[in-house]
Amino acid sequence: MTDDTLRSVTVRRTATGHFTAENARGGTIEFGTGDGSDFTPVELLLAALGGCSAADVDVATARHVEPTEFTVTVTGNKVADEAGNRMTDLAVTFTVAFPDGAEGDRARAILPRAVKTSHDRLCTVSRTVEAGTPVTVTVA
Repeated sequence: MTDDTLRSVTVRRTATGHFTAENARGGTIEFGTGDGSDFTPVELLLAALGGCSAADVDVATARHVEPTEFTVTVTGNKVADEAGNRMTDLAVTFTVAFPDGAEGDRARAILPRAVKTSHDRLCTVSRTVEAGTPVTVTVA
C-alpha cells in the first residue's frame, strides 16, 4: 500500500479501561469500556458508520442549500453466541429537512440518491463492514 492509501490511528491506554486514539494529523478521541461518558469501541463503530454516510450525503445536498435539520441515527444489536461477540441488524437512519423553495426542493430530490450512493459505493466504513474485510492482529 502507498502513503496515499494507508490510514492509521494509534490507541494508547490512559487508565484501566480508558484509551485515547490519535490520528496522524494530531486529532484525538477518548473512549473506554463503558463506565462514565466515554464512547465505547462499539459506539465508535456506530459513529463511524453514521459519520461516513453523513459526510457523503452532506456534500451532495449542502451544495444546493443548508439543511434545517440533519441527524443520522445508527443502531444495532450487540450479540454474543457461538460465533463470538459481534453487531447485528445495523441500521442507519437519516432525518434531514431543507427549507422551502427551489433550492430545498433540489436537495430533497437528490437526498434518496445521495443516501443510496453513499451506502452502495462511497462510504468506506459501511462498505468495509459489509464486505467482511479480514483483520490481522499481531503482537510487536
